[in-house]
Amino acid sequence: MALCATVILVHWNQPQACARTADAFMRMADVDEVFVVDNGSTKENRQALHELLDASTNGRAGSAITVIEAGFNSGFGPAANRGWERWLANPDGSAWSVVAPHDALPAPDSVAKMLDAARTVPQAGLLSADVGDGQRPLVDHVFGPILVPATSGAGFEEADYPHGTMMMASRSCLGDIGLFDERFFAYCEEADLGLRAKAAGYEVGLVRGAMVENPTVGSPSPTVEYLMERNTILLMARHFGRRKAAMRFTIMLWQLAAGSVSARRRTPYWSTLARRRAIADVLKQRWGAPPQTMS
Repeated sequence: MALCATVILVHWNQPQACARTADAFMRMADVDEVFVVDNGSTKENRQALHELLDASTNGRAGSAITVIEAGFNSGFGPAANRGWERWLANPDGSAWSVVAPHDALPAPDSVAKMLDAARTVPQAGLLSADVGDGQRPLVDHVFGPILVPATSGAGFEEADYPHGTMMMASRSCLGDIGLFDERFFAYCEEADLGLRAKAAGYEVGLVRGAMVENPTVGSPSPTVEYLMERNTILLMARHFGRRKAAMRFTIMLWQLAAGSVSARRRTPYWSTLARRRAIADVLKQRWGAPPQTMS
């Protein structure tokens, strides 16, 4: 198999942004095809997406963009899985896949630099691009996914998991450890995948200099707060056991009580309702898609 990459983009109701991102990847010599997984966009946005992608590839030799219809908003991880399944079904396909949201903006040499790193890192399994924040992702055994200052300014830097702005996975790694755990829906699924890869003996890290711009960050959402809080408990229980999960759950309870009293203890995403629902659903062992009403 040639050392090139198949790109999987997760799209939801942003056809212009997605077409721009797909075009940026298709211009790279190291990308052989792009799968766009539409996560239940409206009929109008799905039509616009197809038209924009067709216009982008018209007359361009070697261009290959395939739209996969998920049919509903299944979450980032499950949608990425649909793309991975299509990619893995072809045993003669590329050795690596890149996963990104519809509005990621990769530098023209980002995939090439990630593939270069993969050539030099033994047992490389999961890599992520550089968002330029000078941080690397780790998983604390009590607090969950955190960011700490970088220790390297160039090349491969070990991390516990790849961030979702732009990550790259090897065919052999996913074949051994499986795909995203769909119980997470969104948030913490990359941390879970990274810890599973490391446990299986694969190298996980970030490639400094393989630049990508962060997707557009919307207003703080109670749904984000809910998923981050709920999924951290799932992550702790799966990888560090019930005792660590219970410690993190106790912290959740304390933060809810303290934040309800003092605004200084609230995160930018603070939502009392979201935190209460997260606590309730952890106790019920309810995972997957968030509640439809979260305001």
